[in-house]
Amino acid sequence: MPTDKPNSTDLGDPAAHVRRLVEEIESGGGGEPTEEAGSATDSADTSLMNAEGGIERAVRHILLEIGEDPEREGLLRTPERMHKMWLELTCGYRVDPDRLINGAVFDVGYSEMVVIKGIPFYSLCEHHMLPFFGSASVGYLPRGRVIGLSKIPRIVEMYARRLQVQERMTQQIADFLQQRLNPYGVGVVIEAEHLCLAMRGVQKGGATMVTSSVLGAFRTTKETRDEFMAHLERAVPRV
Repeated sequence: MPTDKPNSTDLGDPAAHVRRLVEEIESGGGGEPTEEAGSATDSADTSLMNAEGGIERAVRHILLEIGEDPEREGLLRTPERMHKMWLELTCGYRVDPDRLINGAVFDVGYSEMVVIKGIPFYSLCEHHMLPFFGSASVGYLPRGRVIGLSKIPRIVEMYARRLQVQERMTQQIADFLQQRLNPYGVGVVIEAEHLCLAMRGVQKGGATMVTSSVLGAFRTTKETRDEFMAHLERAVPRV
């Protein structure tokens, strides 16, 4: 059985990997990172390099604590894989909101509700670091300004790729749009299944949690709130 530690380059450079993921969230992965993007991630790369080995050491300690052998063949590369995976799942901390928006806020003479629903996401519960996943629906009532269509799913992704609680994530998405667009109001509804509920404790798989955040007219005007909820209940047209 081999006992030599595998070369870390076999799994790629973790700093470069997370830089690519951040760039994909910020710009949709359309082309190579710009020079500005490179400079913006220099400090993140430095911190990742300084922390190199910390996650891997911790994973080895966990394996020993649960009675496993970190040197057996199936686990030899697990610490490196976990290192890369944790940086990937939490790369939302390193996303620059200004680069994500990238000027995609437009002045238009449109004042009717805009709704994007069924945005899939995966996140990690900060209490047990187990996944929770589901879909987010986001609506806003423009005050003469709209945001590019692709930006809203990226905003959801930015907040999902952090250690989270669903309630806070829902509020963060709503607050972000309210601050950036200054619309008449914003509504966010998230429905998710939590593996900390399904795999441990009461072990109730299939149960879902629904959270909402409504700001401005979505909170103060029943008709606006009802219109938003009606959009969410409406079936998606089949093409």
